[in-house]
Amino acid sequence: MSQNTAIEWTDVTWNPIRGCTKISPGCVHCYAETFAERFRGVPGHPYEQGFDLRRVPEKLLEPFRLAAPKMIFVNSMSDLFHKDVEDDEIVAIVRVMARADWHTYQVLTKRSGRMSELLRSKLAFAADLPHIWWGVSVEDKRHGLPRVDHIRSAPAGLRMLSVEPLLEDLGPLDLSGIGWVILGGESGPGARPLREGWVVAVRDACIAAGVPFFFKQWGGVRKGKSGRLLEGRTWEEAPPRSSKAMPGLKERRAMIVEMESVR
Repeated sequence: MSQNTAIEWTDVTWNPIRGCTKISPGCVHCYAETFAERFRGVPGHPYEQGFDLRRVPEKLLEPFRLAAPKMIFVNSMSDLFHKDVEDDEIVAIVRVMARADWHTYQVLTKRSGRMSELLRSKLAFAADLPHIWWGVSVEDKRHGLPRVDHIRSAPAGLRMLSVEPLLEDLGPLDLSGIGWVILGGESGPGARPLREGWVVAVRDACIAAGVPFFFKQWGGVRKGKSGRLLEGRTWEEAPPRSSKAMPGLKERRAMIVEMESVR
């Protein structure tokens, strides 16, 4: 598990699945692909196979091994609901999240139709757990807004939107049923521009709906220079995390044995 993530809205990342394929405009300059492909062919590196989709079974039970409760971004280097990830594999990962409930988990997907379907069926056991936050990526009207409808129609303890990279004005934004909105611009070479008016419109919609709003970055080729200030302040609102007490080491080790026996 990565303890040194640069992602501002999480503590650690957890990748029992790695790799993905592009399906919409938000994927064009995928940071995960850029990172992974840098190490393709490097013997022994975690991304020796680049951004090819693959399973990492030894990472499955990592949440039980963390020394303190964390905010965990699930599959930051993949998409849990990718078409080539089997339903049973998804269920196994979500069972870990359900059991290790002293952490808070953030799950984001662009395959919102599949996520919505599974939350009504094979993932119903975890759909409304308050410590698992189910979310979709929203980059534009055509591809992003239908995902909002998908997640809104699904059972979920908390629904979140990752409006990143925001590529256009989204127009009137219905946030009914949504519990958190993160917004950011694209960064790195070839980054597409983010307009202040687009950001302000989403921020104002969040204020009107009483939804926590987190502004990650303006982005650009030099994102550090562009910064994170919006109208003179930093926006870092977020819902409350899991308040469950973390079991002791002995109990967590017993949970690992239990989960391994189920596998």
